Amino acid sequence: MGSIEISGKVEMDLVDLEEQEAREFMEMLGIKESGLNRVIHTSYALLGLESFFTVGPDEVRAWTITKGTPAVKAAGKIHSDLERGFIRAEVVSSDDLLKAGGLSEAKAKNLLRVEGKEYVVKDGDVLNIRFSV
Repeated sequence: MGSIEISGKVEMDLVDLEEQEAREFMEMLGIKESGLNRVIHTSYALLGLESFFTVGPDEVRAWTITKGTPAVKAAGKIHSDLERGFIRAEVVSSDDLLKAGGLSEAKAKNLLRVEGKEYVVKDGDVLNIRFSV
């Protein structure tokens, strides 16, 4: 099992700061991420979990799955109809999506790929599920 050390005082100070100030404060202390984020990342790793995303015009949503989950089962996390009628998943990594500036830009740069039922979803993937019920 893993363990992490956090400073309650530092975490309390970070909560009261604006985002930019918090980044500067952490940089000054030599901290790469907050204790809260480290607890979350460590917990996910210990539990064998990861997240994928769905993106729409008005919402971005994260979905938690077990590592090694195939695309068809990940679709079922969103809704059972998506799993039952799964055709394929359009996939792009969240890093590539952010660099491209959006889904249409990622598609234009050939960063969006089509994957089948057996594709193993990776942490940070952005999925657009194609289905028919």
